[in-house]
Amino acid sequence: MTEESAHGDAGRTDGGDIGGDASGVVRRDRFSGGPARSFLSSLAADERIFEADLEIDRAHVLMLAVQDIVDDETAGEILTALDAIEVEGHGSLPDGEDVHEAIETAVIDQVGEEGGKMHTARSRNDEVATCIRYRLREDVLDAIETTLALRESLAEVASEHTETVMPGYTHLQPAQPTTVAHWALSYEGAVRRDTERLLDAYARLNQSPLGGAAFAGTTFDIDREYTADLLGFDSVIENSMDASSSRDFLLETTQALSTHATTLSGIAEDLIIFANRGFVDLADDYSSTSSIMPQKKNPDTLELVRAVAGDAAGNVQGLTTTLKGLPRAYNRDLQRATTHAWDAVDSVTEASEVAAGAVATADWNEEALEAEAGAGFSTATGVADLLAANGIPFRTAHELVASAAQRAAEQANGNTVNQAAEQGADYDALDAAAEDVLGEPLATYVDPDAVTDALDPAQSVASRDSQGGPAPDAVADQLEYARDAIGSDETVHTELVDELDAAHAALREEVNDYV
Repeated sequence: MTEESAHGDAGRTDGGDIGGDASGVVRRDRFSGGPARSFLSSLAADERIFEADLEIDRAHVLMLAVQDIVDDETAGEILTALDAIEVEGHGSLPDGEDVHEAIETAVIDQVGEEGGKMHTARSRNDEVATCIRYRLREDVLDAIETTLALRESLAEVASEHTETVMPGYTHLQPAQPTTVAHWALSYEGAVRRDTERLLDAYARLNQSPLGGAAFAGTTFDIDREYTADLLGFDSVIENSMDASSSRDFLLETTQALSTHATTLSGIAEDLIIFANRGFVDLADDYSSTSSIMPQKKNPDTLELVRAVAGDAAGNVQGLTTTLKGLPRAYNRDLQRATTHAWDAVDSVTEASEVAAGAVATADWNEEALEAEAGAGFSTATGVADLLAANGIPFRTAHELVASAAQRAAEQANGNTVNQAAEQGADYDALDAAAEDVLGEPLATYVDPDAVTDALDPAQSVASRDSQGGPAPDAVADQLEYARDAIGSDETVHTELVDELDAAHAALREEVNDYV
């Protein structure tokens, strides 16, 4: 999208259309052709902000009328023309460098030269900056809505699986037993922060640059607060140069989306691994089959969700590189900057929606999860804690249990045994290790029944009832907190959507007084 045009009219505040005077004709003739015209044009890409530009045009014309800068009759003719242009659609616009110029040309075609007064007291610099914010804030609200849906899916999984034990991993190796609920809520917490980051970005995004003109304001007696209110912005950006040229809001929003994409990638990766190990069955709607191997069920949608994180990180890098080192106030580089944000918000929002659906429809294999929950002597830490609680220094207990784990692994030697047999072998290995490390049987230091409980994955989970732990009671507290936070953020989201809807309706009422 063009901001300051090549033929120099973007900085005008006199309201004249291109070619309206001799110098204007010269400018248009000089910059009217050549192979660079298509390179400069952003008209096709600007379809995304077509409706935003019309709304901003309406608000600006209303302000000009209220401030007696443009007479009511002319304002009414311009507003009527804008309504007609909206009905005809973006595809009916005349050729132009960008949507802003094309709409103005279309208005002049309908109204005559007086239509050029719509551009009085503004530049395409502040106009496009406002269009970007106007449209992007709606996209961000859509993205926030998908994070809320994902959090609801994760919370629902947690509520259904508070006692479903599963293996927990570090370095992708069996580490400690946990539960599906604990796993799900770990991601709900991460997505909650993603929601918060997007809400924070929205607050700084929802500020109006309109009235900043090219960068140095205008000589006309404009009312920036009035246009900001008509467009549903919370406030104006005070400094006119900052208003027209800054794009930090784009970078912040894209960074927040990239962070969310990284969270989504983690969820996708876990579910892909869990599906591979038979822990979870993904719904057919979120899977596909091989073109040659009919027995295959592939987690294709989640693989694409995982890949979006790379795309979003690239958007951040591309945008950062474009913005880095740009001098004040306006540079045409900014036309290329916005595409990174559009790509990020589209791809991440879609990926978030897919992840929410995949989580909500997945079927967890409780038997397979339970069978693997204690694999690899994953209850070892619990045994070490038990020994430490009975007076043995933790480092000594750590050494003892590590020795026992090595013995158990050597004895198992890849053989598959049931969980009860494995726990018995683990106890024998612990007892032998106690003789080596402590010089006495394990029972000398700790009740064998307590060790047996510590070796059981379900008992191990139940014992970890510290704040934030996987024990059912601890998870219940986390789930309650998560649901409260989801409800609170849903309320904020609804209020923000309602505010934009109300502003749109109020603007329409103001327009109807003139058309």
